[in-house]
Order: sequence, then C-alpha cells, then structure tokens
Amino acid sequence: MNVEFKSCSCFGHNKINVSKHLKEKLMSIFKELISKENVKYFYFGGFGEFDDLCHSIITELKNEYPEVYRIFCLSDPRHQRLSKRPKWLKDEDYEEITYLDLNFDYWYTRIYFRNCEIIDHSDFVVFYVNHTEKSGAYKALQYAIKKKKQIINICTNL
Repeated sequence: MNVEFKSCSCFGHNKINVSKHLKEKLMSIFKELISKENVKYFYFGGFGEFDDLCHSIITELKNEYPEVYRIFCLSDPRHQRLSKRPKWLKDEDYEEITYLDLNFDYWYTRIYFRNCEIIDHSDFVVFYVNHTEKSGAYKALQYAIKKKKQIINICTNL
C-alpha cells in the first residue's frame, strides 16, 4: 500500500498570548493532522512566538510520531551556507533546512514570497491571525485563502 503523506505550515503573529489552552488546542490539532490526515511534513519560517510555539509542539510530538519531519525554510539564499546562517538556526532542530526558490523583485519582499512558497507546498495551514491587515501573518492568510488551502485559524477557535 502506497501512502501519500501531506504537509502543514504554521503562520501567526510575532507576539501572542501563549496560554495552556492554546498549547493544548494546538497539540490536539497537530495530533489529528498527523494521525487522521497523514501529515508528515511541517514547514516553518521561524519568526515569532507562534512559530516557536508550533515548532516546540511538533518537536514534542516527534516522541509519539517519529516519522514527523520538520523543515525550516530560509528566506535568504546566502543562509544555505552554514557560515552565513543565523546563530539561532541549528541543524539539530530540523530534519531539513532548505531554501525554496522565490519569485520576488526586492529584498524587503523576500519573507512574503518565502511564506507564499511555504503555503504552496502545504496541504494544511495553521494560523494564529486576527484581522490586522498590515501584519505578515494576515497577508499569508489571505494568500492561503486565495490558493484554497485547508485553513485552521486558531484565533477564531479559542
């Protein structure tokens, strides 16, 4: 039997209220995605409290689901070289660190287009987004809606 594995990414605001209830809700969502939806690959961009929280929960779930694969997506192609990588980005925290080819014109749009590429590679997208139109997380949500991705917005489910 050939099983098709799916992927998930996470986007949220830089500053959030990390509560026990939020952690439990995310744990439940991720367990369901892994066990019922065949999600194996989790993409991360690594900016902000929500990304950090999701990464820590997925890392914890690796004990129960060792097949889970954490992928960090670089926003700068220079960071592919170990000597140019930010000090906080460690190989042991991810099964893969990659750079997705981006379609962008200017350096300051790099993160937006990196986020679009991550969404393009994802079957499911978990968000923590209120409707703050100027935020990058909100723009990512709008892109995921446009791409008709399966979206779970924790902000509306708390």
